[in-house]
Amino acid sequence: MATKAFIFYLLSGSLVVLLPAFFFTYSKPHNSHLLSFNNTTLPPQYGSGSGLLSASTNFNHGSSVRVWPKLEFGWRITLATIIGFLGSAFGTVGGVGGGGIFVPMLNLIVGFDTKSAAALSKCMIMGASTSSVWYNLRVPHPCRDVPIIDYDLALLFQPMLMLGITIGVSLSVVFPYWLITVLIIILFLGTSSRSFFKAIETWNQETVMKKEDEKRESISATNGEVVIDADYEPLIPQEERSGLETISFNLRWKGLLVLMMVWFSFLLLQIFKNKTTDCSTAYWILNVLQFPIAITLFLYEALKLCRESKQRKKCGNKEAVCEATIDWTPIQLFFCALCGLIGGTVGGLLGSGGGFVLGPLLLEIGVIPQVASATATFVMMFSSSLSVVEFYFLKRFPIPYALYLTGVSVIAGFGGQCLIRKLVAVLKRASIIVFILSAVIFASAVTMGIVGTEKSISMIKKHEYMGFLSLC
Repeated sequence: MATKAFIFYLLSGSLVVLLPAFFFTYSKPHNSHLLSFNNTTLPPQYGSGSGLLSASTNFNHGSSVRVWPKLEFGWRITLATIIGFLGSAFGTVGGVGGGGIFVPMLNLIVGFDTKSAAALSKCMIMGASTSSVWYNLRVPHPCRDVPIIDYDLALLFQPMLMLGITIGVSLSVVFPYWLITVLIIILFLGTSSRSFFKAIETWNQETVMKKEDEKRESISATNGEVVIDADYEPLIPQEERSGLETISFNLRWKGLLVLMMVWFSFLLLQIFKNKTTDCSTAYWILNVLQFPIAITLFLYEALKLCRESKQRKKCGNKEAVCEATIDWTPIQLFFCALCGLIGGTVGGLLGSGGGFVLGPLLLEIGVIPQVASATATFVMMFSSSLSVVEFYFLKRFPIPYALYLTGVSVIAGFGGQCLIRKLVAVLKRASIIVFILSAVIFASAVTMGIVGTEKSISMIKKHEYMGFLSLC
């Protein structure tokens, strides 16, 4: 019921916001015969006809002029380092990356243009997620004798996430800046609220479990018995493994090779597409090719989960196929595909890794916080690295800044995982991870709201065009 209400909230909110965009697109200016674009005036015919301006006139996403400040020590780089470190540390723990914090920080504090800030944000997400994955590979599953990364869920969501990123990049050309901002705020407020209530629910469950433990211990102490803490003892006895053995156990080479195949497929298509002319026949063919690749891989993993789930039910085995506790029905699979697309689209619009949707979604389908965090950062490592390689070939970011910020994120990602996981083990409250996830998403909504409001007010004052633009 709560999931249906959340989907209704997203759809109704998005519809309400899209209506003004259509109004701005197809209505003619009343008080002026010229449309202004950052001191560039265009004749009225650019706002007539289809109502769509050419993408070449899109100044809504920031200046078309590349702005790369020098890497010099000062208050700006110091503040950016602190914010980047904290954002990477908490973002990777929650499994959301932190792109909603990095892009405004690089744009407002350091002074990068919006496109370069989004590219550098991907570098930071890649660094933090890679170091987090390395940390998680050294950690055993908290309650089962399986890898802490759920490869089945990673293979299910990764293709749709990458397809969504492609869609998001295209929509970022068409959608006006204010519309992107409002849509992302609606999504972030919804996901942060859902995550917060999930965190409270998990906290209450943990409180009940701890009280039952204390009660059991007091009874046993009265009877002179020795009690082992059963709540956090693995459900299946686990053999003691060394660090290298744990890494080897957590790695599943078959799943890893399939993910690498998806990664290389999308990378090659993006490289070839960037060498074509926008809206040419080759451009559209390469764009359309991404759909069958993503859908085929998604269906392969979805059918595999359905078959295994049915076989276990026939044998009377109630154990879940993967970490998710939902029934793998066509409706549930369609919901997962839709959420993967939305997550990727947000990543393409914002310059994030898609974790703002994937992290809360994994919790929604019953994945425990530790596994949800590890799986989300694992998926983000692939999606963000794909964007970084593409941006490198397009020369969208300065190498010195990319190396510096990536280094900061690598240290922060590893340190954040180490600190929070130890805190969870000591307090025996995995809900801390969910609270952090909710806080990072909410902070991203606030920063995006401040930046978007300031930009939108500036556009209104300058009488800039605020409708949809043409992709071509």
